[in-house]
Amino acid sequence: MESTRVAIFILSLLVVFGSSIEEENPEFWRSQARTTLQTALDRKLNTNVAKNILFFLGDGMGITTYTAARILKGQLQNQTGEETVMTMDTFTNVGLVKTYSVDFQIADSAATATAYLCGVKTNLNTIGVSAAARNGICKSQKGNEVTSILKWAKDAGKSVGIVTTTRVQHATPATSYAHSASRKWYSDADMPEAAKNDGCTDIASQLIKNTDIDVIIGGGRKYMTPSGTKDPEYPKDYSSMGKRKDGRNLINEWQSLKTGKVAHYVWNRTDFDAVDPETTDYLLALFEPGDLRFEADRDPSMDPSIVETTEKAIRILQKNPKGFFLLVEGGRIDQAHHDGRAFMALHETVAFDSAIAKGLELTKEEETLTVVMADHSHPFTFNGYPFRGQSILGKSPLWASDMLPYTTLMYGNGPGHKITNGKRPDIRNINTKTKDYVQLSAVPTESATHSGEDVAVLARGPMAHLFHGVQEQNYVAHAMAYAACVGADLRHCQAEIKPSTADHSFTFSRGAHNEFINASFGLNFKKSFLKLFRKMQSCQTLRFEV
Repeated sequence: MESTRVAIFILSLLVVFGSSIEEENPEFWRSQARTTLQTALDRKLNTNVAKNILFFLGDGMGITTYTAARILKGQLQNQTGEETVMTMDTFTNVGLVKTYSVDFQIADSAATATAYLCGVKTNLNTIGVSAAARNGICKSQKGNEVTSILKWAKDAGKSVGIVTTTRVQHATPATSYAHSASRKWYSDADMPEAAKNDGCTDIASQLIKNTDIDVIIGGGRKYMTPSGTKDPEYPKDYSSMGKRKDGRNLINEWQSLKTGKVAHYVWNRTDFDAVDPETTDYLLALFEPGDLRFEADRDPSMDPSIVETTEKAIRILQKNPKGFFLLVEGGRIDQAHHDGRAFMALHETVAFDSAIAKGLELTKEEETLTVVMADHSHPFTFNGYPFRGQSILGKSPLWASDMLPYTTLMYGNGPGHKITNGKRPDIRNINTKTKDYVQLSAVPTESATHSGEDVAVLARGPMAHLFHGVQEQNYVAHAMAYAACVGADLRHCQAEIKPSTADHSFTFSRGAHNEFINASFGLNFKKSFLKLFRKMQSCQTLRFEV
């Protein structure tokens, strides 16, 4: 038995290190670096006006999640994983953004979404309103509404859409169209009577009222139908029934609003596949009563993947000659982290990366700005000196001082706190690579919180170089809008840019000086000026500082 274990150990080392022989040669790394350097040197800035904006938001996809998902993606392809290239890795422009909200050091998905979609930082739990609004107080919402880049794009004549793996009334997608003092007001049943009496409306009702959205894909059926309405997929499940107290059926209302257009409402895979993007004007696809299933739990016969929903959305939206704006959210990355389930979070991230690849495949880089970012991170750690190629969901080869093993991936807080009588559980015989395994956490909380470190923003396409350095999160909305000439700042698409009023200098071509001098200084000054000007024939411009 002992000899068998030794043989297995030696074999595992050969598997891990056998493919790295070339990496022992310094020239391997030098050659790789030279190629990368030359690619950077050959790169030309794309300063086109962006016809389209593809905005991919990985909810909770912090740097640790990004790195660990890269390794998992490679290991799912029978590679060691560390050297794997994610689609996100191919983006040439990378920056960091600060995620704090106006009132909290560590933000939630509502405050962050208001920053990167509306261009304004705000308070925790509020969406589409400025920081003058207060969480849960309807009256404070009035007059403090702020609009999103989705609306700016629609007002500019572009088609717009949202794709998410959560309910479409959840914080990230909701911020693109709604204004609410509480992110939790999914339907009117979730609102206090005082808020309704003060004139506030629920998020689901704003979905069909505020902005004419061409494509809406995600979950959230139960917030759209009257209380007690049986769900078409789970008719016997009470929790899946409609929730609305006002008796409205927003799905029917949405269909009525699209009279004269080719508009499809679908809730299952069969009907979704039957939708022809070439003839479809509007699509409302709600595949679950609430959030969609995790990718690892998804029933392919009932629900399409995020790759397929992204493709359908793009094919519908790209028919508009003025272009489109599409928000694609990998929303359940965050929810898996809240549950302390690294397996689920990383598989969601891998699927998200595949959706990004599909987006790049279906669009042209010279006319489409593609941006990928996270809204916030989680207290998710990557530790323990694992060997190269070791399973990212496995255990560190180095045991702790209590002579017990621990997983490579862990949480700072969350439901995985399992200390009993001062001792950690012995996981030597536990399979930590299953989808239901909950990683150990240092602090017991019902749900893992968010964390506050900066997150990455990656971009490619027109004006991608605007995404650089370390910026405030609200900068992202303004940079995307500038690139596409939507919203208030249209300088990028204007033929002539007026100089700043703070700049008191003037630049003249040789053909423009006569008119200026006559008007400003008179004929005598002009004669003296021309003598000087002729001596400077080699100069193309004259600049005066006043």
